[in-house]
Amino acid sequence: MNMTTSKLETWIWVLIYGGLGGVLVGAFTLSFDEVVGHALIWSGVTIAAIGAIGIWVRSRMHEEKDKP
Repeated sequence: MNMTTSKLETWIWVLIYGGLGGVLVGAFTLSFDEVVGHALIWSGVTIAAIGAIGIWVRSRMHEEKDKP
């Protein structure tokens, strides 16, 4: 699978912002249902962490030079 850097960067930011959004929804849900709130928070943290790992992966990728 050959993923371009722009697709990878898009997925990284979708994961980070989506995970942080899940943390926010989980924090607001805690007052209604503690179990669901904690589940949302931990899944959001996990998704955001995958995005952070994606930043590290992107930093290790080599740029392919355009051939004239």
